Amino acid sequence: MRNTGVEYGSADRTPVVLPEMAELLPPLTGEQLAALEADLLKNGCYSPIIVNEDMVIIDGHNRQRLCEEHGIPYKMAVFSFEDLLEAKRWAIENQRGRRNLEKWELGKIALKLRPDIEAKARENMSVGGQSYRPSEVSGEGLTTLSNLPSINTRKELADSVGIGEVTMGKVMQIDEHAPSAVKEALDSGDLSVNQGYNITRQVQELPEEEREEAAAQAVELLKAKKEVQAIDAEADRRGKIASLFCKAFERAVLLTPTEENVRIWVENTRMRPDEIEDSVKEARELAETFSAIADVLEHLLPQGEEASS
Repeated sequence: MRNTGVEYGSADRTPVVLPEMAELLPPLTGEQLAALEADLLKNGCYSPIIVNEDMVIIDGHNRQRLCEEHGIPYKMAVFSFEDLLEAKRWAIENQRGRRNLEKWELGKIALKLRPDIEAKARENMSVGGQSYRPSEVSGEGLTTLSNLPSINTRKELADSVGIGEVTMGKVMQIDEHAPSAVKEALDSGDLSVNQGYNITRQVQELPEEEREEAAAQAVELLKAKKEVQAIDAEADRRGKIASLFCKAFERAVLLTPTEENVRIWVENTRMRPDEIEDSVKEARELAETFSAIADVLEHLLPQGEEASS
């Protein structure tokens, strides 16, 4: 990949929208799309749309579509790629850091590259004067070619989206064998890849007609456990906060801030002048903290009780 340095304006050339490029990444959420639209309307399109030498959009599909809808001019920077596979990999890498994508989502993106990777393998075999025989996926999700050179499809896919080979293998197995209940739970974020893979393996031992129902039950059980864990975690969080406040108040009320006591503290700890200055700042900050706590506590009092106090 290289930047050719060539740029066009939207008034000069019309870019090409290729579905397999436009649909490579998951669509933006409604909130993300609204934020992007608001930014474009306010600031214009300050980053160029990336196209290849055939004017196919490689990166910036959402910005280009919104600019066209609102009549916002935009620039296009021409990048040179070896082929469409390299362009897809570059687009994925470029967007991966901008989006908070889960491993399952990354794995599904990688699977879209599988036909391109296997096509490249066939091309390599043809160049080598050998016949290509379709690969088979083993239990680990590893694609191998019996002819040289061999290509580890799982590794190629994993590297393309920045996940581990083992995780990619599990995604491949889920994609090929998992009941719809497992895939839907993964899409909604209710399951991790490991959980989805384990359920898929478990139901494979059942008769085919029983797998979907068994998978759905397993998914619901895990979701219930997740909810209980979330409740327990919240209770633990609240308990720690309450304990922290109790300890702070228990220790604060023991202090009697007379001049004599403060002098004893300074002398016995042999405070230097700079340490005294730091302690003054900390004491002021603590006073502000306890004052803020008092304000909140007053708001929590039932109406009438604050006035009577």
